[in-house]
Amino acid sequence: MKRIGFLLFAVATLAGIVAYMPHASGQSDGDSSPIYGIKIPAGYRHWELISVAHEAGDFDDLRAMLGNPIAMTAFRNGTLPFPDGTIIARLAWKYVPSAENNKVFGRDQSFIAGPATNVQFMVKDSKKYAATGGWGYAEFIDGKPADEAVHKTCFPCHIPAKDHDYVFTHYAR
Repeated sequence: MKRIGFLLFAVATLAGIVAYMPHASGQSDGDSSPIYGIKIPAGYRHWELISVAHEAGDFDDLRAMLGNPIAMTAFRNGTLPFPDGTIIARLAWKYVPSAENNKVFGRDQSFIAGPATNVQFMVKDSKKYAATGGWGYAEFIDGKPADEAVHKTCFPCHIPAKDHDYVFTHYAR
């Protein structure tokens, strides 16, 4: 009887571990983006920093670009086109004044990340996304994919960066 109890416990534990582990695809179980079918990659917030930016104009936000290990190797080596498996994440936040920092400086000059606006991904798969320069695109707001109309604007926006394999971001060494 003890054997059956132990066996049931072992099977339940193993099932729990397997269910908790990220999938081999590196993507979450959440909804996927329209058109490209991209999900939010598991663990993307632990990727390395490629660069940061302040986008003025209509967006008026702060952005951090992160890369998976394949992306980071390509950025460091100056590899173009980027190899299949490259994933670049772009996290964006509204920026807000930092009362704490401004108190130290004695004037309003410091801004920090405020509310998150969205997260975007570029996924390189030269066969799957051949019609869009080898890249698939995804935008998520509060963990949910933006609508198809938004995703139809992704590739046309990146065409001006064709000479850099459709990637605007340059590695900040």
